[in-house]
Amino acid sequence: MKNKTYNRKKILVVFLCAVIIIAGLVGRLVYLMVFDAEYYQDKAEALHEREREIKAARGEIIDANGTVLATNRTVCTISVIYNQVKEPEKVIAALSKELEMDEDAVRSKVEKVSSMERVKTNVDKKTGDRIREMELEGVKVDEDFKRFYPYSELASKVLGFTGGDNQGIIGLEVKYEEYLKGKNGTILTTTDARGIELDGVAEDRVEPVAGNTLKISLDANIQMYAQQMAEKVMEEKQADKVGILLMNPQNGEILAMVNVPEFDLNDPFTLNTGDDKGMSDEKKQDALNQMWRNGCINDTYEPGSTFKVITAASCLEEGVVSLNDNFSCPGYRIVEDRKIRCHKVGGHGAETFVKGIQNSCNPVFIEIGLRLGTDNFYKYFEQFGLMGMTGVDLPGEAGTIMHKKENVGQVELATMSFGQSFQITPMQLATTVSSIVNGGERITPHFGVSVLDREGEEVKRFKYGDGKRIVSKETSETMKKLLESVVSEGSGKNAYVEGYHIGGKTATSQTLPRSANKYISSFVGFAPADNPQVLGMCVIYNPQGVYYGGTIAAPVVKNIFENVLPYLGIEKE
Repeated sequence: MKNKTYNRKKILVVFLCAVIIIAGLVGRLVYLMVFDAEYYQDKAEALHEREREIKAARGEIIDANGTVLATNRTVCTISVIYNQVKEPEKVIAALSKELEMDEDAVRSKVEKVSSMERVKTNVDKKTGDRIREMELEGVKVDEDFKRFYPYSELASKVLGFTGGDNQGIIGLEVKYEEYLKGKNGTILTTTDARGIELDGVAEDRVEPVAGNTLKISLDANIQMYAQQMAEKVMEEKQADKVGILLMNPQNGEILAMVNVPEFDLNDPFTLNTGDDKGMSDEKKQDALNQMWRNGCINDTYEPGSTFKVITAASCLEEGVVSLNDNFSCPGYRIVEDRKIRCHKVGGHGAETFVKGIQNSCNPVFIEIGLRLGTDNFYKYFEQFGLMGMTGVDLPGEAGTIMHKKENVGQVELATMSFGQSFQITPMQLATTVSSIVNGGERITPHFGVSVLDREGEEVKRFKYGDGKRIVSKETSETMKKLLESVVSEGSGKNAYVEGYHIGGKTATSQTLPRSANKYISSFVGFAPADNPQVLGMCVIYNPQGVYYGGTIAAPVVKNIFENVLPYLGIEKE
């Protein structure tokens, strides 16, 4: 009797437990179906949806005249969808042949179990069209864009290039990425349980938004001519490299920036030296980084005598020298225990300050530099913007390499006065000289002018600087006259252009270590001298044979001015 009662209770407990469990399951089911239905519906849909990206066309880069310097070409991306491939061997054979890929490499893509596997990007459109026409099941051909540079090597280190994702890597391409990149779109397709796309089911499509056009101040015609001149002098002088800058000293617009040897923008990962055989990946990357360097802004150098423009302006502004001050140059100047030589071994003898700048006489500049003093030298260095950067709209600008003021003695001050013992970039020198001869207002060198939409309407105009005064108008006028006399009567006579008043300054500086006997020859000039509209600068690194700036760099700027000044509508007087 007791056993029967016990069994009944046991059955009742089991029954009650079963009821509770079933009730719990029913409750959970009701909760999932009613209260959490939207969440799981979204999850279910996600399992049957496949999203593909539609690349946006990158905005073009155009020069001052509207010439297209960077644009796009239509290319294709070839992908495979594992669940949709019915004849894998046929697909592998076809793709291997058309894409010129190793069969094993294609097989690994086709046989990989994934929702979508990319086989190859940046495929020529004709090839992509042929693959599409084959109607291979499981093979997708999506159109994409690849950056294309119509002028190949022109201004390569200025324009820069893009990577596989069409994103800027160096130069203006990366600086103005936010305006150029556009916004990608998407295609959303529906698949069945096997992952096969369903025909007749509407696609959700979000159209891409193309990037905007960047208009820059660079003039392709001027850049092309300056680049030819740079290549010519580099070959003639067997130089390591040559840099040329042309800019408007009134507003900072850069008309040309040359860094030869340049490289092919359409093939930026191939060394322009062609000597990458047997090179490790690490060494090749280092070589590529060097090839991509923009020497005008990335590299510093001792400017030598072109810096005398800045020393002279500082001394005139401070009132420690006048045009008629008399000096004597025996061919050297002794400062403390150091004998510092003039480039003219026999000396220039008695000379005025005007003659001193025409002769590029080191003892004269040592004397006025010592008069100026360390505190004032650093004051004007700061005032001219030489302690910071120019703010040029290119990535990677290098800063000035300078002694700490407390470590500067009389010898250091003497050598800095004629452009040694510190380093700046060519861009910094060109910008500072521009600011001295334009009336005395500091400019910001730049390429970016405006942003245009796809219809060519301006949506943004860039503004630069606040026109901070660095020297008085009087000092600026004096410097223009002095530098014109350097070309008409002094060391810069090889830059003279018939019918134009040209101002300028030559330089020949020795690189470190001095024992290597390597030189940098340069010239900076501007025209017309009384109202400068163009400033040109040429820097030749390690020329062989004759290396004086007045002999080999000044004629390059002369040749450029002879062609560029009439082109810009600046008439002869």
